[in-house]
Amino acid sequence: MRLRGKVALITGGGSGIGKAMAATFVREGAQVAIAGRDKAKLETAAREIGSCCMAVAADVSRVEDVQKLVAAAVGRFKRIDVLVNNAAVLMPGTAESLSEEDFDLSFDINVRGLWLLTRAVLPQMRAGGGGSIINIGSVLSTLGARNRVAYAASKGAVLAMTRAMALDHAAENIRVNCICPGIVETELVAKFNMDEAAKRQRIAMHPAGRFGQPEDIAGLAVFLASDESRWITGSAQMVDGGYSAQ
Repeated sequence: MRLRGKVALITGGGSGIGKAMAATFVREGAQVAIAGRDKAKLETAAREIGSCCMAVAADVSRVEDVQKLVAAAVGRFKRIDVLVNNAAVLMPGTAESLSEEDFDLSFDINVRGLWLLTRAVLPQMRAGGGGSIINIGSVLSTLGARNRVAYAASKGAVLAMTRAMALDHAAENIRVNCICPGIVETELVAKFNMDEAAKRQRIAMHPAGRFGQPEDIAGLAVFLASDESRWITGSAQMVDGGYSAQ
């Protein structure tokens, strides 16, 4: 029970990596609030995870939704010790093919949402004597990829914000770290409907010989949320089957 007594807020918690993290956190003793834009999906996930998990529908790019989300979590669990900024969108495109709407959406969710929610949670962590903020970046936080201009730019910003916030709040015992996954089999990835040839080509980019699973990310998130990582802040943790080592 490595997270016994801790309260975590996880965005994008209705499926994929977010749901896996929420379930793993609860098994490790935490109480968890999951957030996202799809209320029905969130409530289904919360029921599956159990009574220690609550669902709050919220769009993290909207200030009023963020305020309601934090108030709901604190109202139920009385505190917030861990924040996981996991909500994200992936809008494919090059500098020429991307629409202005898709570019703006990428930054509204992936960057603005992270900032708004972090800003709202910091006073709760400060009042509780500290906390852990875990931002979900990507291997594209540090690497490039074709047809991913907005996504790579937004995830690069996530890593830069992680490092800056880690410096800003280290003296307050608030740690900020970034997990950078490779390709993980989630609904987000499934939307791209890769044929078998494309799937084999992308798997070959990972020396471990497979895509990641949401649980591969959840284990590291537990460590970063726990007191075991109390001297780790400002780090970028690659979880990518060797993708970034090449």
